[in-house]
Amino acid sequence: MKNIVVKMIAKEVDLDVCDIENLLEVPPRLEMGDFAFPCFGLAKSLKKSPVIIASGLAKVKLPKGISEVKAEGAYVNFFVDRGIFAKGVLGKKRVDVEKKGKICIDMSSPNIAKPFGIGHLRSTIIGNSIGKICEANGFEVVKINYLGDWGTQFGKIIFGFRKWGSEAKLKKDAIGHLYELYVRANATDEFDEECRAEFKKLEDGDKENLKLWKRFKDLSLKEFDKIYDLLGISFDVVSGESLYNDKMGAVVAELEAKGLLIEDEGAKIVDLDSEGLGKVLIQKSDGTSLYATRDLAMAIDRKKEYNFDRAVYEVGSEQKLHFRQVFGVLDKMGYEWSKDLVHAAHGLYLDKDGKKFSTRRGKSVFMKDVLNEVVEKAKTNLLKREMLKGKELDGRARKIALAAIFYGDLKNNREHNMVFDVDRFLSFEGDTGPYLLYSYARASSILRKVDSKASVKIGEINDTEFGLIKKIDSFEDVVGKAYLGLAPNLVANYCFELASLFNEFYHACPVLGNEKEGFRLVLVGAFRDVMGKSLNLLGIEKLEEM
Repeated sequence: MKNIVVKMIAKEVDLDVCDIENLLEVPPRLEMGDFAFPCFGLAKSLKKSPVIIASGLAKVKLPKGISEVKAEGAYVNFFVDRGIFAKGVLGKKRVDVEKKGKICIDMSSPNIAKPFGIGHLRSTIIGNSIGKICEANGFEVVKINYLGDWGTQFGKIIFGFRKWGSEAKLKKDAIGHLYELYVRANATDEFDEECRAEFKKLEDGDKENLKLWKRFKDLSLKEFDKIYDLLGISFDVVSGESLYNDKMGAVVAELEAKGLLIEDEGAKIVDLDSEGLGKVLIQKSDGTSLYATRDLAMAIDRKKEYNFDRAVYEVGSEQKLHFRQVFGVLDKMGYEWSKDLVHAAHGLYLDKDGKKFSTRRGKSVFMKDVLNEVVEKAKTNLLKREMLKGKELDGRARKIALAAIFYGDLKNNREHNMVFDVDRFLSFEGDTGPYLLYSYARASSILRKVDSKASVKIGEINDTEFGLIKKIDSFEDVVGKAYLGLAPNLVANYCFELASLFNEFYHACPVLGNEKEGFRLVLVGAFRDVMGKSLNLLGIEKLEEM
């Protein structure tokens, strides 16, 4: 129906269809119309006041599907034929979207030999949702878990294990023990020289250090996989910084050949001062590499491997300068595809007191502990509502807990910091994940009670029914906008608005046994279908019963 309105306006004014679509608004109240077009921007070209232009547009012949057009000041308000509109929305057949290209998404990226911290949860949840949104828009997506499995910290861990390590502790709690050793080695600068030497040996291919490094990595991945299984999130590729250890020399040589590398106090840099990005350190004076060097090698290799149309780095906002520098260096190297690299930044988790969550009570907060806490609280909440036990209780509690965490995060703009409040997330009322699951389950419950479909006759459509139909119709527009901004919060907010309208409909419009049963059942089915797809885009598993 939006297309009909756009075409109708395009026949009367000299504006591109895309411009009209961007200007077209949805009024906040049904009595104001279904679409509104502001005429302010036409005043200069038409040499008329916006009010006169609006009045003229309101007098044009109405196409099929538009029941009324009214001029309200400088706005033209369009009212659609509710019957025709409802028939189009409820009878719409979903077709596969056109294939558009390939997108690589870096996400999650925990650090080897350290516990999976809650800070990596945001990248995992948001990256997963961005991937699903890209797929819904027709892109082939390659989700990459780019592990922090290289760098100077491994010199500290290897040194710590050799000096204080315990095989018994490593077998009992590998990650915990390795993290303990890292903290101990990092607590003072007393061992810095020895730690740097251990990492240099690792970079140079020392067999013993490589053997320890691989062992620590394998132990870490086993623990990480347990968390990913619980989250229900998987990856197409698991790689890491170490993959590019033998490819950084070629990057350094290319930078030198292109006259971009400058020696600065024994180190090698690329000067981006003219771009306002400072100096990018490529190689330390001792010959060891840095994150920037590895990320340059990774980007070049990734382009060769996947020939992506877009590469998205879902990484914390504290890395903004780093990525701007990496993209800037690639641009200076002459890689035009550097413009296709995007840093999708996210903010921090904050505790209820507004302080950084990962350092509350003076210690790190680990993902395993957080997930267990939320699942247990979900079980407690469930048992207050219904007597469940065993696998049924565990399964529902897990889905509710994850819906609470995922939605509690994704409803926010990803760049903003957010308060991680488990109790608020788990509420069955208000703007929460469990509320969305409950709305979906309520629709499923209605449809389960029907053995055969009643005849469908679309008669007069009241405001409550029509409001829900309009919201269902806007799903594809929301998914398109969410892709353009890499913004899962648009889908999350849509989910809540859709669920709210459905629950208003549920209370105001009896379905079963009503004279409009057939029509309302189709409407319930359409809601359930779109809500299910929306939840999937957020990475949330549906529940047929709550």
